[in-house]
Order: sequence, then C-alpha cells, then structure tokens
Amino acid sequence: MDPILVGKAITTETSGSVYLLPKYGNRHGLVAGATGTGKTVTLMTLAEGFSRLGVPVFLADVKGDVAGLAMPGTSNEKLQARIEQMGIADYRNEAAPVVFWDLWGKAGHPVRTTVSEMGPTLLSRILELNDTQSGVLDILFKLADDRGLLLLDLADLRALLNLIAEERKDISTSYGLVSTQSIGAIQRSLLRLEQEGAELFFGEPALELADLMRTTYDGRGVVNILAADQLILKPRLYSSFLLWLLSELFENLPEVGDLEKPKLVFVFDEAHLLFDDAPAALQQRIEQVVRLIRSKGVGVYFCSQFPDDVPANVLGQLGNRVQHALRAYTPRDQKAVKTAAETFVANPGLDVAKTIGQLGVGEALVSMLLDKGVPMPVEKTLIAPPRCRMGAITDAERQQVRAGSPVGGKYDTAINRESASELLAARVQQASQDAPAASEAEEGGFGQKMSEFLFGTKRRQGMVQSVAKRTTGNVGGSIGRSVGSAIGESVMGKTGKKYGGQIGNQIVRGILGGIFGRR
Repeated sequence: MDPILVGKAITTETSGSVYLLPKYGNRHGLVAGATGTGKTVTLMTLAEGFSRLGVPVFLADVKGDVAGLAMPGTSNEKLQARIEQMGIADYRNEAAPVVFWDLWGKAGHPVRTTVSEMGPTLLSRILELNDTQSGVLDILFKLADDRGLLLLDLADLRALLNLIAEERKDISTSYGLVSTQSIGAIQRSLLRLEQEGAELFFGEPALELADLMRTTYDGRGVVNILAADQLILKPRLYSSFLLWLLSELFENLPEVGDLEKPKLVFVFDEAHLLFDDAPAALQQRIEQVVRLIRSKGVGVYFCSQFPDDVPANVLGQLGNRVQHALRAYTPRDQKAVKTAAETFVANPGLDVAKTIGQLGVGEALVSMLLDKGVPMPVEKTLIAPPRCRMGAITDAERQQVRAGSPVGGKYDTAINRESASELLAARVQQASQDAPAASEAEEGGFGQKMSEFLFGTKRRQGMVQSVAKRTTGNVGGSIGRSVGSAIGESVMGKTGKKYGGQIGNQIVRGILGGIFGRR
C-alpha cells in the first residue's frame, strides 16, 4: 500500500521524501504552527492522501477554505515550480469526494443528536453549569430513565425541568436535593443555548456513524467537512460537539487492533478549545479516548497554534508531528518554541529551536513514525501541495456538491416523534379534562346526600311531618333539632351523633327558619 507523501526533506545533510505510513495512521498526530504558516494546506494534503487510500476523513472547516477539497485545483507557475522541486511525477489536479455538514443545516446537511445521546456530562459543559447544577442535570436524566421518558430535543429537557420544579419535594427525597435556584439557572442556560440556534442540533434523525465512514464506488474515502466558521464563535458548543462525536466513535466501534490503514481519520482543528477550562474529569476522559481509540481503527489529528495547547498526557500519544513556524515575540511564544523543540526526536544536523523561527510558509519540521513505530529524527520539510483548490468555494459550487450527496434525503428533513415533552403535555391535558368530571361527581354525591337527609327518603319525610304535627310553639326548632340529629347520625355515625347533630341543627335551622318565616 502506497504511503502518503507529506513533503520533501530539505535539511542540509539530508534530502528525500517524507511519508506517513498508512499502518501508523491510527497512531494520531499533531499539526501546529502560527496563523498563516500553512497548517490548513498540510491538513488538506493529509486528508487527500487518506482519501486516496480509501480512508474516510472528518474535519472541521473553521475559516471556510477547507471546502476547497471539493473542487479540483488550478495550475500556476508557483505550484508547478513546487511540484518540480519535489519531483512529484503523478501529480494532477483533482477534487476529493466530499460531503458537507452543518449544525444549522445551512452550509451542509444538518448534524443532529439527541439529548440522551449527548449525556449529562457534555451537556453540562455546553450549558456552562457548576457542580451543583450539573448534579441536578444528572437527576433529570435518571428521572427520565425511571419514568420511561425519551429525551430527544431541548423541548424535552425543558419539560423535565418543569416536572422537577412541580415535584421538587418528592424528587429531592428520592434522588437528592434539588433547589429552585439550580432549576432556574439551568433554564436560563437553556434559553441562551436556544437563542444561539442550538435547538436545531438536538433532535432526529440523529447522525449515524456509518454515514461518516463511507467510501465511493471507486474505493476512495469520503471527506466529511463540518462548516464551523460560525460554530467556532461558540467555542464550548464546538468543542463539546466534536468531543461527543469522538466519544460516540469510541463507544460504538468494535475493537480491530492495528490494521493496514485506519478505518477513519478524525481531525480536531483549534484543539485548544477542547482543553480550555475543561474540568479534570473531562480531561481524563479525553486522554482515555485518545489512548484507546487507536485500537478501534481511528486516528485523531489535533491542529492548533502551539504544541503545548494539548496537555502533556495527550501530547505523548501523538506519534506523527508536523510543526510549522512559530515566532518567538513574547514569553508565551518562547515557551512554545522550547516545548516544540523538546517533543521531537533530535537530529544532529538541525537546531530545532532556531529553525522553528526561520521556517517559511509551506515549510515545517516533520517527524513521522517509521517501521516498528519508531519516530524518525525531525526533518525540515517542504510540504507537498494538495491537488484540490487551495481556497474557498462559491455558494453555487457548495450547493452542487450538496445536491449530489448520498445522505441528503436522510438528514435534510427533521423528524419529531413522541417524546417527553409530548407525553407530559398529554398528561397535563388529560388531568385538566378529568378534573371537572371529578368535581361534578363529588358535588352530585354531596347534593344527593343532603336531599336524602332533608326530603329524599320517606322515613325522614314522615319524621319531619310527625314532628310538625306534635309541635305547636316551636315548630322550626323541633324540626331542626330532630332532622339535625338524623343528619348527624347518618353522616358521622352513632358515635358522632352528638357533634353531628349540632352541625345539622345549624344547617337545618337556617333552611326551616326561612320556610316558617323566622329569622
């Protein structure tokens, strides 16, 4: 299997081509360098190389120029001179097979996942919740599981929050303390997230990983490009989405060991956003995924300005390195240069720290894994040009590519099936319909009982008439006392006859007083 041409070594003592071996493509990598030094072109070169090997690629398009992979390049004198300098015999302008994705569905097919699949940990990070509020979110997910309620979109999440607010005391007893302040804070964070348009991200149909791992009929790997020029303005949503996707790959793909080539290459651009303000537990999770996902056949390539943007525990897992120029203008830059120099295998003929500051555009310090996984000594390298367009594409070209996509009919139309919000709303509606009927039944029963006590049964009617005949001076009082005692005995039983009679006397006294003209 042909290796991927990365570039040509131009170190004084060394010359020759520098390759990335396919069987070590799953050993991960790092592409670093200052803005404008050629990182994006390097990523495009690597993506094309993997695609030609039949390896699908997923990468984010932060500035909009990675989309050029979908269109063939154009020859010019500068490009031709680079090709001749590197001695590339089989170079030709060509496009890569591309599928565009977009969380908002504008610049590509919508990318969706469900709230349940995202999980409470990453959702807490997106919502920027503290530990206490995150605990309430954990309770929410547990409650949804226990009651069989599907959490698909943000409406479901809001409905569960309202349920917790209504049943807060009972839920606090069964699951743990829930405060109204925490519920309110989560609701406010949800509102901000909805205003940013994130409600389009949660829902169905959810993204299936198999659709990111497609190959064309001629065996080329599909390059999946996520439009991230607007998403990058919401760094927590951007980084959490990519981390979720990486976690889904880790949890769902089977163990395959070391293959002849990766099953998928995942490029994480602006990698520092993943680790900024990440709690220790989340960083441990990232380290675990990066360390173990290699055996799933997935290679992860981080791209950032400085190599120390990636924590040391993760940086140590990255076997393939491309370091573009760094300008040591500030103490932060000087530290980054020192870190970059220390992470390479030394080359006796190359002063790494000095060379990093002298690299031109399209040049880089490169160290790839050789046979047996041994890293090669670092080489100053002229990066190979990609065969696609090195620049943005037009809206019409994007729509043309999108129209020919094999997954458009599957994801472009949203599905809204019955879930927590619909079920809880239906229960509230049913309860509101049942309430008047129950009230009428209760009122009818009491009215019938009173009618029986006063006038409804022949026995009591006879009793009232008999008392009326025998009494001449205090008809209303005698009738009231007799009927009141009867009511008390009937309603409260014999043991309550005394007190029931007193209550009954007061009720009947008012009624019969009106009948006999007394006040």
